[in-house]
Amino acid sequence: DMASKAESAKAKEFNPPSQGNAGVYVYRNSFVGKSLKKDVWIDGKCVGETAPDVFFYTEVPGGKTYKVDTESEFSPNTIEVMLEAGKNYFIRQFIKMGVFVGGAGVEQVPEEQGKADVAKLEMAKTGKCSAAR
Repeated sequence: DMASKAESAKAKEFNPPSQGNAGVYVYRNSFVGKSLKKDVWIDGKCVGETAPDVFFYTEVPGGKTYKVDTESEFSPNTIEVMLEAGKNYFIRQFIKMGVFVGGAGVEQVPEEQGKADVAKLEMAKTGKCSAAR
């Protein structure tokens, strides 16, 4: 499910998150594994199921470390990121092709790269994952 064009455009203004929160952009722009959809979670809460060329935007309370993870057949791929209030963060999900299956990973990217990447993508609605935790 995609967000409206207006919501997508607003998210691409990269405004600061609301008071006390950190903004998190999770996106996928890899060319590999186009047919694969992969859930992304922040501290066990579903952000959404990524498809190629989409991004999600969510806010979380700032000032703490979060686990961002994505489903992968190889092993859970988790990174820990310290999210400060008042800042936006960019997490890129990437697909890794295995012999039989495609896995996924997540990485934090610098703000400038994240903004440039997200600007080319469309926003999807958050909160829908294929698997329960």
